[in-house]
Amino acid sequence: MGVEFIGQVSTRHSSEIHPASGPAIDPAFLRRFVTAHEDAGFDKVLIGHSASSPDGLQVAGYAAAHTERLGFLIAHRPGFTAPTLAARAFATLDVFSGGRVAVHTISGGSDADQARDGDHLDKAGRYRRTDEYLDVMKRTWTSDEPFDHHGEFYDVADVHSVARPVQQPRIPIYFGGSSQDAYRVGGKHADVFALWGEPLAETAEQIAAVHDAALAAGRTTLPRISVSFRPIVGATDDEAWERAHDVLDRIVAAGGGGGSFTGRTSHRQGHETTRTNVGSQRLMAAAERGELHDRALWTPTAAASGAAGNSTALVGSPETVAAALLDYVDIGVTTFLLRGYDPLDDVAALGRDVLPLVRAALPGA
Repeated sequence: MGVEFIGQVSTRHSSEIHPASGPAIDPAFLRRFVTAHEDAGFDKVLIGHSASSPDGLQVAGYAAAHTERLGFLIAHRPGFTAPTLAARAFATLDVFSGGRVAVHTISGGSDADQARDGDHLDKAGRYRRTDEYLDVMKRTWTSDEPFDHHGEFYDVADVHSVARPVQQPRIPIYFGGSSQDAYRVGGKHADVFALWGEPLAETAEQIAAVHDAALAAGRTTLPRISVSFRPIVGATDDEAWERAHDVLDRIVAAGGGGGSFTGRTSHRQGHETTRTNVGSQRLMAAAERGELHDRALWTPTAAASGAAGNSTALVGSPETVAAALLDYVDIGVTTFLLRGYDPLDDVAALGRDVLPLVRAALPGA
């Protein structure tokens, strides 16, 4: 199996260095964004989620109608839609898109953002709910007979869906998180477990924790592993570092980020999530240990933005960044989520200059 490359799209142009402008939902921009990823050779794109962002299923449906091959990883928070209803919605889109849908399960790292949609469960409760939610969702996709489920959060009877996904046995489940609860629930359910970009040693420790949790859950097939980075690439290493410091200066000038993919300011999101989100805490801890780790991992961008999301950079020439990605492949990473600080322009550059180098270096290429 080769390495999977995932980008990230939004319905308007924004990042930590590009304050959001224009309509919150810009169909023309979205078409350009997904087409750029498809042309660049990405396998999928992530459609993010927050309590203020456009609905991800509808965004994916529109994007699927304007692409042919690209897959859609739709961020989804359990708890706001019944798992049976969500299963039917995802299965329906999977059919209409020709089997191009995956679910990125996020239990919720920000108490404040959960509350915007009326969810006041504590973090441990959210993970218990996610565990039960995924049990019901997967069973809705796969059960040939009507079933009942009576649990802590969901009580459903005589469930049988005629909406079945194209993908068999079911739609892939991706899972994000860095806490012990995340390892436990994601280790049980995830086809792909997603981590943010930490140094190699810490990433290897997290991979081991996820795999240990999967074995404890009785699995015989271990989750694949995704890691997220923000590449800053130049024609040479020197040019890339010059660009990296310019990006950092612009993040700082914007107070941590003038806009985010979810529609809120990164500065505000960072203050909310750093307190409760273990992933953010881990990125900040890596930044405190040093600016440069391993071959090319640079942490000041995470520190400047409050580590509100995947925010550590890989800095260097295409050859340096490709080699850094291959270092992660060597420790067991199978998937990379890559998005630039210049969201649209960086897609073409990554597809032209970096992705082919990584693919060419893989065994059997």
